[in-house]
Amino acid sequence: MTLPLLNYTPSSQNSRVEGFEVGGDEQPKIYNAENLLVASDMDNLIEAAYRQIFFHAFKSDREVALESQLRNNQITVRDFVRGLLLSETFRNSFYEKNSNYRFVEHCVQKVLGRDVYNEQEKIAWSIVIATKGYKGFIDELLNSDEYLENFGYDILPYQRRRNLPSREIGERPFNIKSPRYNEYHRNQLGFPQIIWQNQVRRFTPQEKQVKAGDPSGYLDLARSIGTKATPSPRVSAMNISLDRVPYRN
Repeated sequence: MTLPLLNYTPSSQNSRVEGFEVGGDEQPKIYNAENLLVASDMDNLIEAAYRQIFFHAFKSDREVALESQLRNNQITVRDFVRGLLLSETFRNSFYEKNSNYRFVEHCVQKVLGRDVYNEQEKIAWSIVIATKGYKGFIDELLNSDEYLENFGYDILPYQRRRNLPSREIGERPFNIKSPRYNEYHRNQLGFPQIIWQNQVRRFTPQEKQVKAGDPSGYLDLARSIGTKATPSPRVSAMNISLDRVPYRN
């Protein structure tokens, strides 16, 4: 008996806030199979799908059969995304190299186009993986109301509301802030390795550079000078001559 999806509280994320959208180069491009005008538009949609799911697909990673079915209108964009998520490349690169919690985070970002709301959502979807398996979890995401309302059957998933009007930079892309491997597997694979061959040169801004005559430029010289004071000779009171003692007449 499979457990139902646990309830979790959605947070007020950028993707859930409606706002006035202004077109620009930083806005995500929406690929819709119903709005393809020329044959090259389908090629762009397929390449965008590989970037969204795999981030990058080598020649050996491409699903030729799925591409042919999509070009001939035998499957929808949603079916094509499902095929990429169930492919051996995605399974080996994301599912087998991460925990269930991290895998949930990857899939929610790639399929639903947003970050996970909180730890409760990670736990809820992780229970789905434990009870329904890898394939059942993918089907639950693609059959969810959130996916169907935002992307339907013909729109390729994308990072929703990536830019915030109140911020200059906005949100970072998912593939940058969520590496493919978690910390454990990165350590097992031995990267990243940073080996400095030479001494690192530290850059000092021009306004902070020491100018000629500045006392701070002589700190090293002052520290190199010995700080031991010359001891004064100790004279015994028995050796003091009274003739040298000043006195008043």
